[in-house]
Amino acid sequence: MTGLSRRRRLAAVAVTAICVVAGAGCSSSAGGPSDGGAHLVWDPYPQFADDSEWVALLKKCGTSAGVTVERTGYDTTDLTNKALLAAQQGNSPDVLIVDNPVISTLAEAGALTTTDENELDVSSMEANLLGAGQRDGKTYGVPIGANTLALYYNKDLLTRAGVDPASIRDWTSLNAALTRVKASGKKGITFSAIGTEEGSFQFLPWFWGSGAQLTALDSPQAVSALTLWTDWLRQGHAPNSVINNTQTTSWQEFATGDYAFAENGTWQLANAEKLGFPYGTIAIPASAGGPAPAPTGGEFVSIPVQDKTGRYAASQKLVACLTNADNLLTTDTTLSYVAPVAAVQERQAASDPKLKVWVEAVRAAKGRTGDNLGTKYPKISEPLWTAVQASLSGSKSPREALTAAQAAATAR
Repeated sequence: MTGLSRRRRLAAVAVTAICVVAGAGCSSSAGGPSDGGAHLVWDPYPQFADDSEWVALLKKCGTSAGVTVERTGYDTTDLTNKALLAAQQGNSPDVLIVDNPVISTLAEAGALTTTDENELDVSSMEANLLGAGQRDGKTYGVPIGANTLALYYNKDLLTRAGVDPASIRDWTSLNAALTRVKASGKKGITFSAIGTEEGSFQFLPWFWGSGAQLTALDSPQAVSALTLWTDWLRQGHAPNSVINNTQTTSWQEFATGDYAFAENGTWQLANAEKLGFPYGTIAIPASAGGPAPAPTGGEFVSIPVQDKTGRYAASQKLVACLTNADNLLTTDTTLSYVAPVAAVQERQAASDPKLKVWVEAVRAAKGRTGDNLGTKYPKISEPLWTAVQASLSGSKSPREALTAAQAAATAR
């Protein structure tokens, strides 16, 4: 791709994908790398101050690469906006760390180098996690870690209801557990079904766990997944509040001690330790048994396209340092992530047995933009969460809601 055609492509993606969809400001310049030795690193971790372990690692890796690191942390939406505009203006940072679904957007815009071009080694990365950074057979970055979803459970409530969590292996056994919990006088399960990406994110394990595919939202398998959720509300196993619940408010419901189960992510592990009752975790079960594929969260470390290609060598060394096994262990522990490398996952589970379930869940997980969906995913996700809302609210049956969703996704 020539520089001119790439800039035109970036201009179109920046305006349509960011200014219109995200509603972010589009007038300011992002400010790219200088001509000196400093390497700019942009990340989505504004919560980490300059004296944090994360920034210390960045500086250490910069030193090993022979450069001084200048790091800026942005929130995720702002970072995507700035990354696209910086690429359009030809002043991208040297290293960019972004949420994994954003990789497809940047790759389509021609803003990122491929691992073939930048010679980053991804051979040790788990294929299901690497898939979120792939498009048309090319890989555009290295996963730094992953989070995903599982079921937290209240040990006291399950004991009172006579439910052994180890017996929950499929939808039938989960439904049986919910029935017993309700019979004991307590509430079954809470989750987030809000009409945003959070709602789609939480529905996907059940959708994929039914055997459904995102290219066929109205399949019989998809209908069975939405019927499962809808029946939970009708039978009183889940509260009507799930329609408006974010993952945070859903967690707050679970923290009251009134619910036996909550679907939530690794990011709640620290809060789980503060609960006023003993808890455990199990993988979200697939319809026919085994762990369901849950969507992955987490970031990729990428090397943006630079006009001054001589900067790539130091960038490659910097990224290789950030993603080597020892540094991944430190970083993923700090971020409450599961590592993208099997050997490091084993070390995490060995050091903290509570992570065993999360390692299992991540190994079964898949990227939302995987299966070469790329930038098609947002055009599918919104009709999907709209269908979930329609079915749970009772305005449409699961089949009617998903038929309308497939028609909307096809029309986009």
